[in-house]
This record gives sequence, structure tokens and C-alpha cells, in this order.
Amino acid sequence: MPTNANEMLPPSGEQHEIGYGNHRVIATEVGAALRVFNVSGYDVIDGFDVSGRCTDGRGQVLAPWPNRLGDGRYTFEGTAAAAGLDEPEHHNAIHGLVRWLPWTLLGKAQNVVTLGTVLHPQPGYPWRIRLTIEYRLGREGLAITTEAKNTGADEAPFGLGFHPYLTVGAPTIDNNRLLVPARKRLVTDQRGLPTGDAEVAGTEFDFSAERLIGPTVLDTGYADLSRSSDGTVRVELDNADGTRGVTVWADGGFGYLMVYTADKVTDVNKRRASIAIEPMTCPPDALRAGTSIVHLAPGASWRGTWGISPR
Repeated sequence: MPTNANEMLPPSGEQHEIGYGNHRVIATEVGAALRVFNVSGYDVIDGFDVSGRCTDGRGQVLAPWPNRLGDGRYTFEGTAAAAGLDEPEHHNAIHGLVRWLPWTLLGKAQNVVTLGTVLHPQPGYPWRIRLTIEYRLGREGLAITTEAKNTGADEAPFGLGFHPYLTVGAPTIDNNRLLVPARKRLVTDQRGLPTGDAEVAGTEFDFSAERLIGPTVLDTGYADLSRSSDGTVRVELDNADGTRGVTVWADGGFGYLMVYTADKVTDVNKRRASIAIEPMTCPPDALRAGTSIVHLAPGASWRGTWGISPR
């Protein structure tokens, strides 16, 4: 970390490191991104180097909407909004508005760091919400808890997602085994916007029983998720010989999963080297369609937790 004004901060700002046993996590000031998670020196996520800025959404927080928003335009309770089109080739706004905001350090202990930011009213989101994220390491791995509070005078729409790329040490995900406990997938158009849903059973998108990823290409939203008795959904990723694995889990606040096999990431050397498993509270284009949006009354809060458990 810089020790005086003459030293330069990295592109992602201050680096907040926590640890628990042989677990190590680094979250960043810019975007509250999860840049590093490793266990005993082995990477659990395929993050980004401290010398560069984040690319391809690696470890980023996606709010107040995840994934794509067609034309960047939507209306909520009579209020119209228009966000910048940061996926211009498809005329979409993508992954919300907090990815590049500075997040303030609110608290830190050896195994916990809490970061916060305020999303102020603007053309793409004419409401004010305060976001707080806690990264907590423990015996079961990493738990990430988010609270969103409406600090404005009007009801606000809200959606949330996260964008970690998972790795179990293989040079390619083709030889990894994947389990996604979902009965349906979202059918999308050429812009990546949902047009409906379809059953996955018996199709190339069916990972309801763990199997090899092989050459399957996924940039796929999953819905109708199967959950354990406590309401938790669990996605499993394992290497071919079963010596390393990781579970991505999420509570009942996250009703959708996006799974991306990284076929088009910026660095060609990283294509299909890891897989993005993205918990989402709502599907793509949710603010425009109104699907599964959280309605936050003035002064009201929403809270949800997900996590990553290495095995």
C-alpha cells in the first residue's frame, strides 16, 4: 500500500486483505471487487492483477441491476431512466452502475472487511441507495453479505449480482465437472436479452447432475433452482480427478444463476481457463421487464448472502 502522497495507488485503489488459516482474500476499493481468493497458495478465483484494472467483470459487484439492460432504458413507478450503453455493440447497458465507484472502508478485522458506497440519483438510476458489503472468511470459506438501503424519498427498484470466475487448477474448464441445480434456462436473443425460458432436461444445458463440461459453450441464465431445506442453492465445480473442488452457494434472495464459460473474455489466454458462476437476484433485463425486482420503500433495506467454499 502507498505510504505517502508520492506513491501511486494501483488502478483498483486500496487493497483490503483478510485471512483465516490458509485462506486469503483481497477486495478492492474500486467496485468492492473480489480480486483474490486463494487457499494454501492455490487460486480459487481467476481474478486480476494488482497492476491493471478489472476486465470482463472479474469479481465485480453488479448493482442496481446484474447483466444486460436493453437500450439502457426503463420506467419504474412512472419515473423514466436512461443509462449509458456500455455494451454498445448490442445497444445494452450492462452490470449496473457501481463497478467503478470508490467504496469506503467501514470496518476491518483479521478475517472480515466491510465496504460501503452510495449510489446517488442520476439519469440511469434516479434514486439513492446505500450499499454495504461484508467479506467474511471462516471455516467454510468465504461468505459475502450485501445490504441495500433506500435512503431516498421514493420507492426504488433494485437488483444485484456478482461476477466471480472460478478455477479448480486445470488449464481448461473442458475437463472440469459441473453441477448446476436448475430446471430451466433463459432463452435469449442475439443481444443477450431474455425472450422466454425452456426446460433444460435432456439438453446440452442440463447440468442438474454433475458431468464434464467438455466443449459446451455457456453464457446462460438458469432459473427454477433446486435448493436444500435451508433455502440454499449450491453449484459444484470439480477437477477431473476429484482432488480439488469449489462450491458457489447462495441464499433464497438469489433466484437466478448466470454461468459463463469465458469463451469471449478479453485476454485470449484466459478463454475457457475458468468459469463465471454468477448469483443474481433477478434475470437480465429485469428493470425493463419488471421480473423479480426488489421494491425498496423509503428507509427499507434488503439483505442477501452468498459464498464460495473450496473443497
